[in-house]
Amino acid sequence: MPSQSILKPENKVLIFADNREFASKVVRELALMDCIVQPQQLAVADFILSDRVGVERKTTADFVSSVFDQRLFEQIRNLKNSYEKPILIIEGVDVYGERNVHPNSIRGALASIAIDYAVPILWTQDEAETAGMLFWIAKREQLDLGRPVAIRAEKRRTTLSEHQEFLVAGLPDVNRVRARALLEHLRTPEKLFRASEERLQKVGGIGPVLARRIREVLTSEYAPAEGSKKA
Repeated sequence: MPSQSILKPENKVLIFADNREFASKVVRELALMDCIVQPQQLAVADFILSDRVGVERKTTADFVSSVFDQRLFEQIRNLKNSYEKPILIIEGVDVYGERNVHPNSIRGALASIAIDYAVPILWTQDEAETAGMLFWIAKREQLDLGRPVAIRAEKRRTTLSEHQEFLVAGLPDVNRVRARALLEHLRTPEKLFRASEERLQKVGGIGPVLARRIREVLTSEYAPAEGSKKA
């Protein structure tokens, strides 16, 4: 994948921050440290710390939101494919208290990131701690190990099979592993959505309760929540 190497002052840490992060308190905290922070329009990652380290930063609220709108796994996959040493930072005190979400959904997402994608997860309490973590990783990479800073110029395209997995993983209690198992057994999302409870249960990991819940979601008439209706 193409990359752009950047010259920087000797004995100085240089961190690239995505334009969307540049107004954040994290960048203001970094500015108080002995480093240079430059804004960039980054296709992948929120912060670049060296030619091999890209960091995606999520507050606990954004993490939970991105799990449910399926942004998270595409971002993690792009990060993994772009940087040799990708890192996810989750910032906040209680990821389980952000929304009325079953803890197992959060645990499943965390397990998938750590195991399926092999991306390390670092936890910080607030913006100041995030800034400190970014600075010391960048310092280690650039000053201790002598690594350059490089921007990855392209984002990997999402494949058709990955789009299908995202679609199926939106079903209740269906993670990426179950989505793949369902697609491998039923071959297409259309056949999956038409499958009976009995046929769904022939897939490993799909019991009668989950099969019934999947059919309920697929066959029930849509009724928007009261708060989402327009006046």
